[in-house]
Amino acid sequence: MKIEFAPRSVPLQRRLQTAAVAQWVCSFLGLAQCSTAIFITLLFTRFWLVSALYAAWWFIDREKPSKGGRRIHVFRNCAVWRYMRDYFPVTLVKTAELDPRQNYLVGFHPHGVLAVGAFINFCTEASGFSTLFPGITPHLMLLSLWFRFPFFRDYVMSGGLIPSDKESASYVLQKPGGGNLLAIIVGGAQEALDARPGSFTLLLKNRKGFVRLAIQNGTPLIPAFSFGENDVFDQVKNPQGSWLRRIQHFLQQIMGISLPLFHARGIFQYSFGVIPYRRPICTVVGKPIPVQKKHKPSDEEVDQLHEKYLKELSELFEKHKAKYNVPEDSHLEFI
Repeated sequence: MKIEFAPRSVPLQRRLQTAAVAQWVCSFLGLAQCSTAIFITLLFTRFWLVSALYAAWWFIDREKPSKGGRRIHVFRNCAVWRYMRDYFPVTLVKTAELDPRQNYLVGFHPHGVLAVGAFINFCTEASGFSTLFPGITPHLMLLSLWFRFPFFRDYVMSGGLIPSDKESASYVLQKPGGGNLLAIIVGGAQEALDARPGSFTLLLKNRKGFVRLAIQNGTPLIPAFSFGENDVFDQVKNPQGSWLRRIQHFLQQIMGISLPLFHARGIFQYSFGVIPYRRPICTVVGKPIPVQKKHKPSDEEVDQLHEKYLKELSELFEKHKAKYNVPEDSHLEFI
C-alpha cells in the first residue's frame, strides 16, 4: 500500500485543527481506561491520598450525573473545540425558534462512528448553540457505563453529558421554568455498526422509548439530522449475518458498547489511521412537534406520535439534503 504523507508546508492553523481532533479521538478511545489506571496506581504510591480523597468525593457526588450533571463553561468555550469545529468543519442550523420557557427532547440522527456532530454542537459552544438558541441549556445523553470511571466522569459532565437512563432524562425534562434541551442519539451504539459514507440507514423503526418519555413529560419532540456524520470514517465491511457482525453484537451485549472497526487517516499521512476525514458535518435541528402530556400513554398513542416523528424527520432530510450534496435518489431507511 502506498502511503500518502502530508506535506511539510501545511499551515499552522490546519496542524492545530488536526491536533484538536486527535486529542478528542484519543480521549474517546482511551481516556476512561487511562484515568482508571492512574486512580489505581496512585493507591500504591506515596500519592495514595489523592485517590483516597477522590474516592470520598466520588461517593458524596455519586448522584450528580443523574441530577443534570455539572457543566463547566470554561470547558465548553475552550479554544480547542473551535479548532476541532474548523477541521471538518461542523455547523449547526436552526429551522425554528425555541421558547426558553419550555423544555425540549431532541432526537439526534445518525449516531455515526463517534457522534462528532452531537459532541461539538451540544457539548461545546464551538458552533454557537447559545447564540442560535438563547435561553436554552443543552444536555446530551451518554452510556451510563462511562460515568463509572474515576476522573473521566467529571470530564464528560463538564461538557453537559448525562447518563442515558430514564431517571437522568426525566430530571432534565421536568426542570421547572423550562429552558432545557435533552438530546438523545436514538440509534445508539448499535447504529454505529452501520455508519459508513453514503449510508442513510437509521435504527429507529422499533425505538420508541424516547417517544414514550416525551409523552410522559409533555415535552415537545424535535428531530435533528446531522448531514455528513457517517462520512468522516470508513468501516470494515460487516453485513448482517457475517461473522464479524455476530462478534460485534455479542461484545455489545456483554459490554454495552459497540466496537465498529473504523479507519480513516493518520496525523501525518492520509492513507490509514483513526483520525477522521476532513469532511463537512452539518446538523439541522427541525421544528418542535407538540406533545400532549399523559402519565401512562397507551401503545397506540406512542405508535401514533412515533409515526409522526418519522414523517417529520424524513421531511427534514428531504428538504435539506440537496444543500449537502446528498443524491436526489437517496432517502432515509428505518430499520
